[in-house]
Parts: sequence; structure tokens; C-alpha cells
Amino acid sequence: MRRYLFFFGALLLWCAPVFSQQSANKPEREQWFMDMGLGMFIHWSVDVQVGAVISHSMAGASDAYLEKFTKTLPQTFNPKKFDPEEWAILAKLAGMKYVVFTTKHHAGFCMWDTKTTDFNIMRTPFKRDALKEIIAAFRKQGIAIGLYFSPEDFYYFYQHKLPIGRMQVPQHFPANNPGLMAYDKAQVKELLTQYGKIDLIFFDGPAEGLKEYAWQLQPDIVVTRGQMRTPEQELPDQPVPGPWEACFTMGTDWQYKPTNDPQKSGTAIIDMLIETRAKGGNLLMNVGPKPDGEIQIEQDALLRELALWNLANEEAIAGIRPWKIIREGKIWFTQSKDGKAIYAFVPAGTEWKYGERKELVLRNLQGSDQTKVAVLGFGSELVEYKKDFDAHVYVKSTPMGLVISAVNGQRFYTNNQWPNPVVLKIENAEYRPYQDRSTRAELEGAK
Repeated sequence: MRRYLFFFGALLLWCAPVFSQQSANKPEREQWFMDMGLGMFIHWSVDVQVGAVISHSMAGASDAYLEKFTKTLPQTFNPKKFDPEEWAILAKLAGMKYVVFTTKHHAGFCMWDTKTTDFNIMRTPFKRDALKEIIAAFRKQGIAIGLYFSPEDFYYFYQHKLPIGRMQVPQHFPANNPGLMAYDKAQVKELLTQYGKIDLIFFDGPAEGLKEYAWQLQPDIVVTRGQMRTPEQELPDQPVPGPWEACFTMGTDWQYKPTNDPQKSGTAIIDMLIETRAKGGNLLMNVGPKPDGEIQIEQDALLRELALWNLANEEAIAGIRPWKIIREGKIWFTQSKDGKAIYAFVPAGTEWKYGERKELVLRNLQGSDQTKVAVLGFGSELVEYKKDFDAHVYVKSTPMGLVISAVNGQRFYTNNQWPNPVVLKIENAEYRPYQDRSTRAELEGAK
């Protein structure tokens, strides 16, 4: 009886008039979002216990499989090492400014104390509101709160004898399914009224009707997927105007995958972050906690490598905007929001070893007597154990461009094999489109 009363009430809620006419993110909130630069995506649900792709094993499954999935898996979910404060501290160290947690993935299992369904974390041996604890931990570290929510719901489809899949029949779309829309709205209402201010929401599926409702409940919320471009596992070839967000896994899957899951290198992740920011986007980097609640050691290690790089170079990543050009050869660029500083990301590792001086010419930069260049994180005075070694930065403006001579002198690893990019901060310099003078002379001579 309680479920029927709930459904009737939710249906009335869905049919109620919309009092807010907001149909887009507020521009100032989009600018805030663009400042963030880097976020932590967390995929974690009841099927993590068997190492399956999150939710999708339900699509096309037999009745016997679905029965075991929905009845057996909740009986054993009990992450005894769950410590969201550890997650949040690691995220903060790594330079992540916001978190996006999977409150409900496509399977329909709710990771919060919901009154809309029994298929939720409170009906497991764990019996704790994981979402509430995650929000509290990340807020404590000053990290903005984002929620992932799937409008499609495989458990709802299963209960209502609909084919389980993604956007393959009209009833998969809430806009075509009043019962599903009411169900989703009731859950969104819980999420956006019971946990304080929510900064972002990621609708992974048809968002029409739900994003408008989210803005009605919290007008300052930023809708990412469902309102802006959010490519998965790929980056656009060129800069994208306005806010956008790239979503990547560290390995080959979103949720914890215990086997056959090689991870990216720390350098690859850092390079991905640099490229994303140079093109004007945010990077939402995923972690998949284990069934016991711990972040797997391989991903923990990669985040700590990112944290060390971030300790020296955060100002070139957070609160910046794309420069006039995104790259020159292997060197990527960003600039400060006020345009007073340009950041050049220079490959290091075998290309620029620790303790070595490197000279480079940035052909699209024009300097002056006021031009200053610094190596982020490094004082450019001393290199450890080297006596009478000149580690200063030298800069000169020439017809060929801005010539910089600098030393890669900060020691990050005992064996001096730190493989990640060095960042140069360039002040009081201007963009000057480079023209190959020899080519131009040949063209003029041919006329």
C-alpha cells in the first residue's frame, strides 16, 4: 500500500506546474565550473562485489540473472573499509576541486537513504547512507559536491516488465514514461533537498524534464551531462567554446575491475589534464573503489603522482583559461584568467632530464625588457649537490620568438627519474603569430 501511495503522490508531483522557467546553467556558475579544472568521478555500486561493468550486465540478461542481481547482491554488500575522508583528502592533494559520485547508476540501486525503493544501500548489511558520508567528507576538504544520476533505471524496467536497455524503446525515456518521470523526480527531489547545497549534477541519460526540475529545486546548480558536452574516453581535436568536461577512466572500466585492467601511467594522466585544460575543458578523472570501500592501490598511487605534480604546478591548471593557441610543437599552453601570465608545459623525463639546462624558442611569443620567466615549484637558484652551478632562468626576445634557457632542477624522486612535464610561468609577454620568414621570402620571390 505504501508504494501505491508513493506512486500516486509522485505522479501528482510530476504533473504539478513548473514554477521556474530556468532552462540553462547560470553564466556565472558556468564560469565557476570552468575554474575548477579537475574533478574526481567515483563509480561504486552494489555489483562492484563481482567486478562487473557497472549496471550494464543487466541489459539483455535472463530472468534468473536479474533475480540474483537484484536479490542476492544487496544481501552481501558490506564495505567495512569505507572511509570517505581518505577519498576526499586524496582528491584534495591531487588538485581535484569537485567530486561527482554515482548516487544511482543505470541498475537503479540507490546509494542513499531513499524512500522511493527498497533497492538501496540501507537494505544491505552496511545499512549506512554512503552518500551522506561522502558529501560530508568532501565538503570538509572544501571540494564542491556533484551527483551522478541515471534517468534510466533497469530495476524500474525489471519491475514493470520493460525490456532492459538504454534508450532503445520509448519507455526508456522519462519524457515518454510518466511513471518513470515521477519516480526519477521523487529521487531527484530527495537528493536536492536532503543534503544541502549541491553544486553539480550529471544526468547520464535523457535529461529533459529532470534538469529543469533540478534548476527549480536549486537554481545555482550546474548541469553538466544533459546540458554541456561531456565526451568519454576521448578529447576533442580543437578547443571547445564555453564549459565542457572530459570523463576518463584510469584503467579500462569505470567500476572496480579486479582482472585484466591495465592502468594508465601517471604521466599519461597528467598529459591528459594539460591537454584538456589547454583546450578549455575540465577533466573528470574516475576512480573505482573496491568492494570493501578502499581505493585500489594502483589508482591510489597514480593519484599521489598527480598530487606531487600538482604541488608544484597547480596555478597553471586551476582558475585558468585557454591561450591564443593551444600548443607549439610538444609544448602546451594555458593562461591566467587576467591574461597576465602564460603557462608553458614542457615535456621532461628523457627529453629534459633532472639537473640539465634546456634552451627553447617559443615562436609565438614576443617579449620585452619586462618579461619574466619562472619554473613553477623551483626557485632556479640551487640544484641539490651541485656546487657553483648556475640554475638561473634567462630570457631574451628575438625575431625568431622568445628564447628561454632554464634548468630542470627540482628533485622529486630519489633516482632523479621524474618523468612529468615542467611548467614555465611567463609574464609580460605577448602573443605574436609566428610566420616562417624563409617560406614567406620564397613566396614573395616567386611573384
